[in-house]
Amino acid sequence: MFPALPRGSRGRLLLGAAAFLVVAALLGWWLAPEGQDSPGGSVSFSTGVASGVYERYGQLLDAALAEDMPDLRVDMEPSEGSQQNVRRVATGQADFTIAAADAVEKYRADDGPGASRLRALARLYDDYVQLVVPRSSEVRAAADLRGKRVAVGQVGSGVRLIADRVLGAAGLDPAKDIRRSPLAITTMPSALEKGEIDAFFWSGGLPTNAVKALSERFEIRFVPLGDLVDELHAQGGASRYYRGSVMPADAYPAAQQGVAVSTLAVANLLVTTDRSDPALTQGMTRTVIDSRDHIGSVVHAAQLVDLRTAPYTDPLALHEGARRYYRSVKP
Repeated sequence: MFPALPRGSRGRLLLGAAAFLVVAALLGWWLAPEGQDSPGGSVSFSTGVASGVYERYGQLLDAALAEDMPDLRVDMEPSEGSQQNVRRVATGQADFTIAAADAVEKYRADDGPGASRLRALARLYDDYVQLVVPRSSEVRAAADLRGKRVAVGQVGSGVRLIADRVLGAAGLDPAKDIRRSPLAITTMPSALEKGEIDAFFWSGGLPTNAVKALSERFEIRFVPLGDLVDELHAQGGASRYYRGSVMPADAYPAAQQGVAVSTLAVANLLVTTDRSDPALTQGMTRTVIDSRDHIGSVVHAAQLVDLRTAPYTDPLALHEGARRYYRSVKP
């Protein structure tokens, strides 16, 4: 038996215990894993073509979301690329997607269905425009593609949009001056290797596995495109989202042999609409930022996701949930 405490001491002890329980409850709520109160249900995410960076990034993001928001089911849906992705989300066929800024702007400029409802969660990483030819090719500039068999991507893909604009900037009519082939990245490399095409355009994060694999079994070269920036910007509209950039020498070591390539780049955005729940978009934005290093160890392009640049999602406004997240981590 313990000696009885004086009445005043007992009162102070009870008050202290009560205070402790309140603090413990608050700490428990604050420190509890976010997944316990995470949004649930099911959403769809439109990704991209097989072996492309969109698809791989989506798969890795899905795994990260499963840890952070275990009550949420994410259905990953393949697509032809940015243009189809934007349309799917704007029209409610998908809830989230990745799309290049030029494709988003074109959809808005064309006043596509649901365009006004589009919102962004983050600026992710850049796509680099890659014009690939055999190393022995006589093509040294985009203008040299006249009369050539050129794969420009599928209708609805982001690469088709970019390829047509780049060809125009080089003084070529895509419908008349080349023999245009609507191949996807899944078949472009083998077609080049077999001599069925003379060149192909690709726009994607670095490196794209299909291009890397091709470079390691077949001698290829990248045609510089950086000198076309002024001509592209003169086109106006969505072309203003292209900027000159440099493809690092180590992006495709077997092909570049230590030489960087002057090319074009365009930002990718994580896109949704104002229909999405703010708690969901806040959590998803957090996962995108927090999983950068893990995803980036597999998809190197994702290493460029940066908290300092992620909120700059022109031409789209931030979704309210994403805005809440950036405010919460602002120093």
